[in-house]
Amino acid sequence: MHRTSARVAGALWLSLTCAAPLVAQTPPTKTKEAAPDNTKVNRRSELNAGTQKNDRSDVDITRDIRRAIVADKNLSTYAHNVKVITQHGQVTLKGPVRNDDERKTVEAKAVEVAGKDHVANELTVASESKK
Repeated sequence: MHRTSARVAGALWLSLTCAAPLVAQTPPTKTKEAAPDNTKVNRRSELNAGTQKNDRSDVDITRDIRRAIVADKNLSTYAHNVKVITQHGQVTLKGPVRNDDERKTVEAKAVEVAGKDHVANELTVASESKK
């Protein structure tokens, strides 16, 4: 019994040590459609979700706008996922929405919470090919 266990353990060790370098050297396969990468777009603007401070009033404004957007089940997933960034009471909306009506609806919800002069709408309408 002891010899069999040693053989199994030896075979297992050999297969793992030989297979690991092969797996590590296998190049990733390319898919037809690469995942979207917004890194360059996000770096262009200094204002993004990561730059929002944790000031209580800014966090409250962002939270209330986010809740209003997500509660509207007539909005698309695009609209539900827009970025809401608040700094010093100024709200910036970023990201794609399905159409101009959604763009206006999201902006209206932000204006309702933050006030008309405190919202910058940088939302874009997603192209037909992305739908």
